[in-house]
Amino acid sequence: MTTQLRTVAGLDPLLSIEDLAEYLGVPIATIYDWRVDGKGPRGIRVGRHVKFTTGDVLAWIETQREVRPDQHRR
Repeated sequence: MTTQLRTVAGLDPLLSIEDLAEYLGVPIATIYDWRVDGKGPRGIRVGRHVKFTTGDVLAWIETQREVRPDQHRR
Protein backbone atom coordinates (compact mmCIF):
# COMPACT_ATOMS: atom_id res chain seq x y z
CA MET A 1 0.00 0.00 0.00
CA THR A 2 1.36 3.38 -0.90
CA THR A 3 -0.78 5.23 1.66
CA GLN A 4 0.74 5.52 5.12
CA LEU A 5 -1.96 4.54 7.62
CA ARG A 6 -1.97 5.93 11.13
CA THR A 7 -4.53 5.38 13.82
CA VAL A 8 -5.93 8.56 15.30
CA ALA A 9 -6.90 8.32 18.96
CA GLY A 10 -7.38 4.56 18.66
CA LEU A 11 -9.62 4.74 15.58
CA ASP A 12 -9.53 1.93 13.04
CA PRO A 13 -7.68 3.09 9.87
CA LEU A 14 -9.84 3.43 6.76
CA LEU A 15 -8.84 1.94 3.43
CA SER A 16 -9.93 3.32 0.08
CA ILE A 17 -11.13 1.00 -2.67
CA GLU A 18 -7.72 1.39 -4.29
CA ASP A 19 -5.93 0.51 -1.04
CA LEU A 20 -8.16 -2.54 -0.54
CA ALA A 21 -7.61 -3.76 -4.10
CA GLU A 22 -3.85 -3.40 -3.71
CA TYR A 23 -3.88 -5.16 -0.32
CA LEU A 24 -5.93 -8.09 -1.65
CA GLY A 25 -4.04 -8.21 -4.95
CA VAL A 26 -7.18 -7.91 -7.07
CA PRO A 27 -8.25 -5.35 -9.68
CA ILE A 28 -10.20 -2.32 -8.48
CA ALA A 29 -13.08 -3.44 -10.72
CA THR A 30 -13.31 -6.65 -8.65
CA ILE A 31 -13.95 -4.62 -5.49
CA TYR A 32 -16.76 -2.74 -7.26
CA ASP A 33 -18.20 -6.03 -8.56
CA TRP A 34 -18.12 -7.53 -5.06
CA ARG A 35 -19.98 -4.48 -3.73
CA VAL A 36 -22.71 -4.84 -6.36
CA ASP A 37 -23.02 -8.57 -5.59
CA GLY A 38 -22.85 -8.07 -1.79
CA LYS A 39 -19.77 -10.32 -1.56
CA GLY A 40 -16.98 -8.09 -0.30
CA PRO A 41 -16.22 -6.55 3.09
CA ARG A 42 -18.65 -4.02 4.51
CA GLY A 43 -18.01 -0.49 3.35
CA ILE A 44 -18.55 2.88 4.95
CA ARG A 45 -19.81 5.72 2.81
CA VAL A 46 -17.99 8.99 3.45
CA GLY A 47 -19.68 11.48 1.16
CA ARG A 48 -19.21 10.09 -2.35
CA HIS A 49 -16.35 7.83 -1.27
CA VAL A 50 -16.46 4.28 0.07
CA LYS A 51 -13.98 3.36 2.78
CA PHE A 52 -13.29 0.10 4.62
CA THR A 53 -12.12 -0.36 8.20
CA THR A 54 -9.18 -2.70 8.62
CA GLY A 55 -11.23 -4.57 11.24
CA ASP A 56 -14.07 -5.23 8.79
CA VAL A 57 -11.60 -6.28 6.09
CA LEU A 58 -9.82 -8.73 8.42
CA ALA A 59 -13.17 -10.14 9.62
CA TRP A 60 -14.29 -10.62 6.00
CA ILE A 61 -10.99 -12.27 5.08
CA GLU A 62 -11.49 -14.76 7.92
CA THR A 63 -14.90 -15.73 6.50
CA GLN A 64 -13.22 -16.47 3.15
CA ARG A 65 -10.89 -19.05 4.64
CA GLU A 66 -11.34 -22.44 3.01
CA VAL A 67 -12.14 -25.52 5.03
CA ARG A 68 -9.25 -27.96 5.23
CA PRO A 69 -9.89 -31.16 3.24
CA ASP A 70 -9.87 -33.29 6.42
CA GLN A 71 -12.54 -31.13 8.11
CA HIS A 72 -16.23 -30.82 7.37
CA ARG A 73 -18.22 -27.62 7.42
CA ARG A 74 -20.96 -27.38 10.00
